[in-house]
Amino acid sequence: MSNTVSGDAVISGPLVQAGYIGSITYPPLPPPVIPRQLPVPHNGFVNRVDELTILKGVLAAPVGGCAQALVTGLGGVGKTELVAHWANDPEVQARYPGGQLYVDLEDLRYGDAVDIGGVLGILLRSLNVDESRIPPTLGERSALFRSATAQRPVLVVVDNVRTAHEVRPLLPGVGLAVVLSRTRLAALLLDGAVDVPVPPLDSRAGVRLVRRWRSTAADDAAAELVSLCAGLPLLMRAVGERLVGQPHRTLEDVVRELTDGTAAGNGPEGGGAVMDAVVAGFTGPTRGLYDLLGLLPGTTFTAPLAHAAGAGEGFDAALTDLLAVHLVVATGPRGRYRMHDVVRTHARALSSRREGAEERRRAVLRGVVDFYVAAAARADRLILGNRWRLQESPADPGAAGPVRDPLFTTSAEAVDWLDDERETLLAVLRAADGERWYDAVWRLCESLWALFESRRHYADWIDSHRLGIEAAAREGRFDAEVRMRNQLARAHYGLGEYDEARDQLARAEPLLETLADPRLSGAVRESQGLLHLAAGEPDTAVELFRGALAANAGDQHGIIVQSYHLGQALLAAGRNQEAADVLARAAATAADTGDDGMRSKTGIQLARAQRALGDPALAVRTVTEAAVWAGRHGQYTKLDQALELTAELAREIGDDRLGQESQDKLRELRADMDLSRRPGPA
Repeated sequence: MSNTVSGDAVISGPLVQAGYIGSITYPPLPPPVIPRQLPVPHNGFVNRVDELTILKGVLAAPVGGCAQALVTGLGGVGKTELVAHWANDPEVQARYPGGQLYVDLEDLRYGDAVDIGGVLGILLRSLNVDESRIPPTLGERSALFRSATAQRPVLVVVDNVRTAHEVRPLLPGVGLAVVLSRTRLAALLLDGAVDVPVPPLDSRAGVRLVRRWRSTAADDAAAELVSLCAGLPLLMRAVGERLVGQPHRTLEDVVRELTDGTAAGNGPEGGGAVMDAVVAGFTGPTRGLYDLLGLLPGTTFTAPLAHAAGAGEGFDAALTDLLAVHLVVATGPRGRYRMHDVVRTHARALSSRREGAEERRRAVLRGVVDFYVAAAARADRLILGNRWRLQESPADPGAAGPVRDPLFTTSAEAVDWLDDERETLLAVLRAADGERWYDAVWRLCESLWALFESRRHYADWIDSHRLGIEAAAREGRFDAEVRMRNQLARAHYGLGEYDEARDQLARAEPLLETLADPRLSGAVRESQGLLHLAAGEPDTAVELFRGALAANAGDQHGIIVQSYHLGQALLAAGRNQEAADVLARAAATAADTGDDGMRSKTGIQLARAQRALGDPALAVRTVTEAAVWAGRHGQYTKLDQALELTAELAREIGDDRLGQESQDKLRELRADMDLSRRPGPA
């Protein structure tokens, strides 16, 4: 085996190079980014002296453990703005050197449910924990989050919380958790959370805010506007932005327009007349976009999605209008936007009142579903390459609308895109199921394997695939049903729920008799083999993996994957020479076919087989080359395994220098990537 990098090699991530028995050169990873995730506060912040005093009082508590603050108030009252303004203080930033983490559960909620395990995955990745080291269960993830935040205090802000059980797993080991909710969560107060109620602005404070836009405003008119907006800064800013943009109009004109409409809908979280008037003042394209956004599933959107749904050429200008009055806000770093839920509720109600509303809703939804089916399939192919799929190669999702920029160009970008779109994808799945567009449902589920295998959002994985199974059955697609049941079984396998996994595979078995493509049988045999291997039954696993290998005849990637599993099972059964032969062929095939993702995996297993055969020197050469490929492709768990195995082999052959350097680099890797001692997945 050679161990060189030359010519046109493109290297991404750390590169490990070693001689036969020599030193390992492992360049350090970039320093981790300290998260500063809270929204940027706006100007025009008034009359929150009492609330800021309470929050500043929290800072006076001794550091140690996790303190909590509960910020409550109506939707649109300014809870997020208050916390963002407070957290922007240098004193607060110095108090929490581990960073500021922010998550809005509204962006991840469907109906009443939030995948809190998925939320913890987001927070752990923000703290530079390597993806492969994030455990499967909610309890394990919560424990790892506490461990990852135990040394440097962090500020964790959780927005739009509905129940105490949604936030308890998100509490850091050391620091402060600030919980924002519309409900005064008594359970958190009993836990010791500091109570920070945020009422609507009173008349005096509201008048002060109005005078920042129009210094000549009369007291009576300003006070009436505050009353019409129910003291909610969200509504007041929407009116104020329009007022500033129309200097020829007086405040009295605006108030008269609002009161002439009707006060209906102006409840404690209302402002219906105010919102109607604001929207009525827009140009036609902006009103059209506002209506369109009210029809979209999910809580966030992007420009490509809006175009797929039917946004016209005036989209950019219309979006600028909505951003200017804060009816839409940017969220996240990748061109994503959201409406405040108060605004979204109004937009949906307004859209439903339009003539032909139901026909338009279905047409918009059809465009959205088609867009996501094509885009998710493209992402899947970019991430997982030539894995076998039931569905044909997707059309360019740009065909669903005038998408001017690519959604993603690399596998890493594709995974991030799927993860960013996860809540909307799940909403689209449910909406398509409700419309009985079953073909779209199972196709989306098949593509989502690329996300779930990588990010392991188990709750969403299970929920989506239950829909996928039903959809495939209703379509009479037995092949798709087998695929869905097998993918669902792998979710249960990942969670250690082996009985549930076996049940899904047992339900798939009778369907295999009706299907011609043997690769479906191979996929089921692979999952069964993994279950038997986990149960300590390697001989049974060997036979199942042999069946899976035979079923993948002619599919080079499938052959490599099944040979890798077979080699593992043979090693577990003590059949070391057979394992070495199988793994050597798999490694050679991976090299010949350019299946780079499998080169480190097969190499590490081959080195273990060579070691078991009593040839540690050969195993060193094999595992150091595997480390090269793991480092090159950012497979940090595999790099961790390769370095650990190298250190063990170095001790066996008496190479103290290689052993010490391997241990040093192993510690460096684990420190840089927050790798725990928990073994990574096979």
